[in-house]
Amino acid sequence: MSDEFEDGRWLAEAVALAVGNVEAGGGPFGALVVRDGAIVATGVNQVTTTNDPTAHAEVVAIRAACRELDDFRLSGCVLVSSCEPCPLCLAAALWARVDRVVYAADRHDAARGGFDDRAFYELFATPREQWPMGVDGVPVGERDAPFDAWRAKPDRVDY
Repeated sequence: MSDEFEDGRWLAEAVALAVGNVEAGGGPFGALVVRDGAIVATGVNQVTTTNDPTAHAEVVAIRAACRELDDFRLSGCVLVSSCEPCPLCLAAALWARVDRVVYAADRHDAARGGFDDRAFYELFATPREQWPMGVDGVPVGERDAPFDAWRAKPDRVDY
């Protein structure tokens, strides 16, 4: 069950990070990872400042939290974002296994600000053959070799 007071507190922090990042020359997004009522890590959008299209605030915060906790799993954590996470960031949150994601502005607010993630949401709902970018599986010999090696590795860390 969410605690609206705590959610509001953390969301205000994420929004403040986003505004500060704009003032510092970055994009208008901020995020934090919270566990047990404390901030584990924060992140701001660094796409243009690092020339990294994956450096969204949520991804930056997830990476920092994983380093801080020395674990690729963020179970028990909440990802707090100034804006509704795009599909990339939602996928990162799923892979990190956060318990919950909360956000302030939504995808429509972002679109009005010049960041139209709605196109990505719509794209994922269409068949791949209709995408503007080709995504094609090409069967090659030994295509299962990496997975066979993985399954045979006795000291692997499953994720």
